[in-house]
Amino acid sequence: MNSRSEQLAAFDRLLTIMDELREQCPWDKKQTMQTLRHLTIEETYELGDAILDNDLEEVKKELGDILLHIVFYAKIGSETQDFDIADVANGICEKLINRHPHIYGDVTVENEDEVKQNWENIKLKEGKKSVLEGVPNGLPSLVKANRIQDKVAGVGFDWERPEQVFEKLKEELGELQEEVEANNADKMESEFGDVLFSMVNYARFLKINPENALERTNKKFIKRFQYLEGKAKEAGKSMSEMTLAEMDVFWEEAKQL
Repeated sequence: MNSRSEQLAAFDRLLTIMDELREQCPWDKKQTMQTLRHLTIEETYELGDAILDNDLEEVKKELGDILLHIVFYAKIGSETQDFDIADVANGICEKLINRHPHIYGDVTVENEDEVKQNWENIKLKEGKKSVLEGVPNGLPSLVKANRIQDKVAGVGFDWERPEQVFEKLKEELGELQEEVEANNADKMESEFGDVLFSMVNYARFLKINPENALERTNKKFIKRFQYLEGKAKEAGKSMSEMTLAEMDVFWEEAKQL
């Protein structure tokens, strides 16, 4: 591993290159925060994929891409005299110090849950009107549900045991089934949302990240379906020409891989 001085030198090198690109490269000169936004989101998802795949070499590369974006935004901010990379770094340093009084102050905590409770209470003292203010509107719904539940749990609004959450999940499934039988489309959607919200809550109690779990299943399904497609091609058939029984044979094979 690199020494602290080597790490700082590498970061300084990146800042220098950013300055040069912003001054000399036609593409980099044209970029704004707005044009970079969607690219940053894309890079973040690519990092997430690499983490799920446990591809550490790819994680390293994607972290570099995101670090570049952070430096790029800070460079743009410095050009408008609003902030620079030092302001960004010092801002997060101050936040971390203020929100970890059990490390930098005289507060004592017993476990992770107390740390999270302190974190949310400190944010309210900083002027936030709601613990949910920090949940971005643009988050995917599954991720948002998890963050909402995590944040309200941080101030004590939570179930006590996983069994209680599971009972609530069964209750929501029953209510969904009632609306399915009544064929009420609007209420079916509402109850289906309640089921998903309860599933996310149950996952939290089981220490499972629901986004990771679902993406893991997505990847598994894609792999198995592509195996099925390959077998159909080997047999000289299109998928539409195969019976469900024929497809099921290959699907079961794929599950053994």
